[in-house]
Amino acid sequence: MINSYLKSSNLIEITTIVFMPKLNGIQIYERLKERLTQLEAGEEIAAREIRALLTVEQQQELEDAWKVQQELRKDKRPRTVEEEKSLGWKSKREVRIEVFKRAVKTADDGIEKEFERLQLEATKRQMKIYFDALEQAKASGKNETEARNFANNELTRAGLQRMDSRKRQIEKIKQERESESYMRLATNRKE
Repeated sequence: MINSYLKSSNLIEITTIVFMPKLNGIQIYERLKERLTQLEAGEEIAAREIRALLTVEQQQELEDAWKVQQELRKDKRPRTVEEEKSLGWKSKREVRIEVFKRAVKTADDGIEKEFERLQLEATKRQMKIYFDALEQAKASGKNETEARNFANNELTRAGLQRMDSRKRQIEKIKQERESESYMRLATNRKE
C-alpha cells in the first residue's frame, strides 16, 4: 500500500508495504498442519495464508484441481449426493484439503534436511560472533582469558550457547563415560 501526502506544495511519498515473514521449513510444516486441521474442522482460511504456505507448484496444483471440478460441474448436474460422489464432484474445501495433505507430506519429507540446515546456520552465526568478538578483544589489548570471556559474553548477548559451556558439557560426558566404564569393570570383577 502506498500513501502520498501533500505537504506545503511538496509531494512526500511514504511507502508502507506489508510482507509476510519469511518462514523456514519447520514453521511451514507446523502451519500447514494447523491449517489442514482448520480446513478439516470446517473453518475458512485466508487466501494469503494459502499463498504464504504453499509453493508456486502447489498453488498451481490447487488451481488446476479446482478447474477440473468446475469442468465437471458444466457437464452434468447430479440430483443426489451419491451421484455427486460417483461423478467425482468435490467442494472447494475438499480440493484444498487434498492439496494441503500432499503439501504436509512433502514438507514432512524434507523436515530433517531443513533442521540440519538451520543447525548449520546457527553454528555459523555462533562461530562468526565468537571469533569476531575474540579478535576485537585481542585488538583492544585484552589477554587470552579476558578475550575468551568477552567473546562468550557476546554469544550470551546474542542469545546463543557459550563456547566454554560446550567444553564443560564435553568434559562432563567424558567423565560420565569413564565412571560408567569403571563401574562396569568393578561389577565384572565382583562376579
